[in-house]
Order: sequence, then structure tokens, then C-alpha cells
Amino acid sequence: MELRHLRYFVTVANELNFTRAAEKLNTVQPSLSQQIKDLEREVEVQLLKRNNRKVELTEAGQAFLKEALLSLEHAERAIQVARQIAHANKDQLNIGFVPVAEMKVFPYIMPTIRAHFPEVKINFHSLTDAQQFRALKKGEIDIAFTRYIENAEELEHVQIFSEPLALIVPKSSPIAEQRHVSIKSLNQQDFIISDEGASPQLYKIVTDFLQQSKINVNVVQQSTNILLNVNLVGMGVGWSLVPAYVIPLLGDKIVVKNTIEPLPMIDLYASYRKGQKNELIELILKILNEQFYMNLF
Repeated sequence: MELRHLRYFVTVANELNFTRAAEKLNTVQPSLSQQIKDLEREVEVQLLKRNNRKVELTEAGQAFLKEALLSLEHAERAIQVARQIAHANKDQLNIGFVPVAEMKVFPYIMPTIRAHFPEVKINFHSLTDAQQFRALKKGEIDIAFTRYIENAEELEHVQIFSEPLALIVPKSSPIAEQRHVSIKSLNQQDFIISDEGASPQLYKIVTDFLQQSKINVNVVQQSTNILLNVNLVGMGVGWSLVPAYVIPLLGDKIVVKNTIEPLPMIDLYASYRKGQKNELIELILKILNEQFYMNLF
């Protein structure tokens, strides 16, 4: 019995339709039917009842489905473990990150890493939070820098820092000259907000803050990266709430406004696989814990 037979059976069992299952598997229906027949012949049990109208699992098929899912899960886990071990034996480190780490983490950790491990090749992977967690579980990256944590048994997390959000407005805005402004000034303003898919944590923090503050803004653009937020504000398109790390990137057409009321904070975490915390990762965490977070903002 091959894993592909199990995958074919699981897909048919989920769809209860050979045509749809064949489409999902990128195969043709006659071939799929033959594969299922071969599987039934091998286990010597009818797994599916099928006629011109519908497909159903037999009682034996329902039991077989549970075991097939476990077998596929174990096979995937075996692949991941093999990749992780092979990866760990290489003289390289793969780091996943969101933009803030590029500016606020790497300048601190890289000189020390290179001094202690000059032969190690460092590979950087600019990914969304969700992409990093998938890559981390597959062993494609060794450490991830993300805005939120994923509660997965195989992962461990360390909070690196919390940074405040900043209100940025066009220099041409009527409030640009005011020393302090109330968050109520945001009400009914044209606003640029980060896209939920690209920056889910920033999106959630900003939208929750506006809702809890009973502020209604006119969202004129959802931005897929933080530099677009900045550029759109600079072009006078609207206001935005952005993490404080971008302040050094602002041009002369943008003003950061101090608010009377406190603005929300956003976190950064380092995540890695349990049991895979090697000397390099230990060093990174040690640097961040001892000196980095105290000198951020």
C-alpha cells in the first residue's frame, strides 16, 4: 500500500464525489476509481458504496478513514523531522522575519553572530507571520520573528519587545502644527489601514482600538506593507497608525503627532521549534535579552 492510495481515499471520503476528488488531486476520474478499487482489493474490504447518485463510506471505510488520516499525519511529521535534522546539521541558519526585525533586531544580533560563528551562512526570509509559522513547522526556517504567537505544541516563543503605535499625518493637515492632539481628531478622517491578510496583528490592534474608542474613520486604502502606509500619508491620501519603528523612515511631508490619550502597543516575538534551540538560537536570545530591548525606543 502506498501513501498516494491513502491520499486518494481520504480525498474521495471528504468529497464523497469522484469527479470533485479527481479535480482536487489533479488526476482523471477513471484513474482515481481504479486506484480506489486497487486499495479495496489490497485491504480485502469494501470501503465505499457507490452508485450513479452518490458515494458513501461503509462502516469499515469510516474506520479506515480515521487510521488513514493518522498515517498521513505521521508521514508528514516524519518528513518534517528528517528535514529539521538534515537542516540542523548544515552550517547555516535560516531566519524568517517581518520588517521591524530587519531594522530593530538584525543590527544588534548580526555582528555578534558573525564574530562567534564566522563560518555559518545566514539566510534571511522576508515572510508574513503565517508564512513564517508554516516554514518553521516544516523546518524551512530555524527562527521566526513575528508579531503574534501561534499556539502549536512543537513551537516555543519569547517576547522580544513591545513598541507603541504612532499617529502620522500629512504635513498639510490642519493638525500638523498642533503640539498635542486628541485621538478624537481621528473621527471621520480619511485613513490608511494595514491589510488584514498582510499584517493581521496590526490590523486587529488598530481596528480594536478605533472600535473601543468609538472612533469612525473613512478607510480610503488598505495597505499590504508598512512603507505603503507611509508613502500614502506623504502623498496626502490620509492619516495612519503605524509601529514606531518606521518613524526614521518618514520624509519631510509627514508629521508624527503626540496624542493626549495613549496609543496601543504592538509586540514582537521570536519563535523556534522545541528541541531545536541550538547554539546560534541560544546566542540570539541571549543578545536580545541582555542588551537589545532596553535601547529600542
